[in-house]
Amino acid sequence: MTSFSVSEINDILKGELIGNTNQIIQGAEELKKANNNQISFIGSPKYSKIWSDSKACAALVCPKSVIEPGDNRAFIRVKNVDLAMAEILTLFKPSTPVFDTDIHPTAVVHETAKIGDGCKIGANCYVGKDVELGKGVILYPNVCVFDETTIGEGTVVWSGTTIRERCVIGNHCIFHINVSIGADGFGYRPSDDGRGLVKIPQIGNVVIGNYVEIGANSCVDRAKFSSTIIGDGCKIDNLVQIAHNSVMGRFCIMAGHSGLAGSVTLGDGVMIGGSASIKDHTTIHSGATVCAGSGVMNDVEAGKTVLGYPAQEARDMLKEWASVRRLIKK
Repeated sequence: MTSFSVSEINDILKGELIGNTNQIIQGAEELKKANNNQISFIGSPKYSKIWSDSKACAALVCPKSVIEPGDNRAFIRVKNVDLAMAEILTLFKPSTPVFDTDIHPTAVVHETAKIGDGCKIGANCYVGKDVELGKGVILYPNVCVFDETTIGEGTVVWSGTTIRERCVIGNHCIFHINVSIGADGFGYRPSDDGRGLVKIPQIGNVVIGNYVEIGANSCVDRAKFSSTIIGDGCKIDNLVQIAHNSVMGRFCIMAGHSGLAGSVTLGDGVMIGGSASIKDHTTIHSGATVCAGSGVMNDVEAGKTVLGYPAQEARDMLKEWASVRRLIKK
């Protein structure tokens, strides 16, 4: 079992130790559930009142904290509690599932596939014709990678994920359970006789940059032509839809149940809240934020925060809601 003294953890975090404890720290937990061998955190002064009832022997605190730790308990004061806690969680992170063999006997790997050094391919995986896996790629059981796809080194693909043909995946990405990469974009047109729908072929692919993480059951559709693109460092939550020919810049964030319609463009550092929807052929410029539940119908300027349905500048929408509320009360 991994364990540390509070002073050892303080040395790792390079924080300021307040008080002390002789308890050995064997894990991390939230304040209300922690036991006396666990460290927790107080991210805001408003949570300080919970400390007295917590059993945690130590906690990370923000610079504004003024409470004392108490007997045989300690605080570690850090500049950013969330980032420091991320380091703590890394210390206590359990090991991932172990592969008994590098390539499981039940995996099907095409003879033309190029498998880099240190790759792991789990049970019942399929690796198609002319696929290239970089060094250290991990495919957990029941992953399908179809023909002519390239996956960069260090990328981890969890069970149930399917990566369709001709996709290009960067280095050190993480795709969680049941991700779909490269399914057909949603393209149909009414037939000339008006009796049905004609499927528009989707002949493009998906290109994903480095250090991208995509949550469980999310979908990134292939382009009608050219590529659907996700830039370096983007983080995508569970149950997110990214439609054909959309382009995401670098380090964008999309929360759960949000979606981009076809040919949406996001600049760098765009943040999309949960359940937000973006209309097709819309551009959201760098640094903009779309609040949860909003529906974006028009382009959003760089650095703006928009809210509502249809979305508009957040302050204007809040004023509008306040005005409506006052009218209803009259």
